[in-house]
Amino acid sequence: MDDTARLGQWVDNWAPPAFPPRATIEGRLVRLEPLDADRHAAQLFAAFSGHDWLWDYLPYGPFASASAYHRWVKEMQGKTDPAFYAICDQDSGQALGVASYLRISPEAGSIEVGHICLSPALQRRPSATEAMFLMMDHAFSLGYRRYEWKCNALNLPSRRAAQRLGFSFEGVFRNHLVVKGRNRDTAWFAMIDSDWPPLREAFAAWLSPTNFDANGKQRERLGDLTGLVRVASDPAL
Repeated sequence: MDDTARLGQWVDNWAPPAFPPRATIEGRLVRLEPLDADRHAAQLFAAFSGHDWLWDYLPYGPFASASAYHRWVKEMQGKTDPAFYAICDQDSGQALGVASYLRISPEAGSIEVGHICLSPALQRRPSATEAMFLMMDHAFSLGYRRYEWKCNALNLPSRRAAQRLGFSFEGVFRNHLVVKGRNRDTAWFAMIDSDWPPLREAFAAWLSPTNFDANGKQRERLGDLTGLVRVASDPAL
């Protein structure tokens, strides 16, 4: 048995990537702005109001008032891990959701996306998909080699979203956390740097305006495109 089979493949020319810089990431439909309480909190609270179910699987929320949410955003802004972004509509400029990088491990080249909270105005729209694509593309362009998605194993919409976006299922960690006093088994998903070039092509094809008819209906489904790249599907779906 050679050393590669016994010890693992060499990672040639490896250099740990930098932490994601606190900078805006521009897309065609959305832009990701570093979360700022004075800029975004009131818009986000308004977008989330009346939809308390958005917080079901998050370790915080719902928030009783705009001021309470503003205080929470104030605590989060400027952190390097988690590093929060407001997802803002390019046309209106309104902040309609949040997402973050977290568990950032440059020495391993690993980074996770999480704290995802999308208002109903953003959900199930191409702009939400573009936001996730922009975060993936940014992470891999910085030199990260592993991009993770984790969620409560009971959160089937999140598991479906991970699979649609091209993450490969890696298993369920039982009794992983206690969140809001309840047990959480955690479903793990990831994509790696060698997955990204074909996945990037899949996103480019799906997000192209030519993929949508005059009524905005998709011609090809993203999950069909990313399914050609995923190495493992979620057996719960």
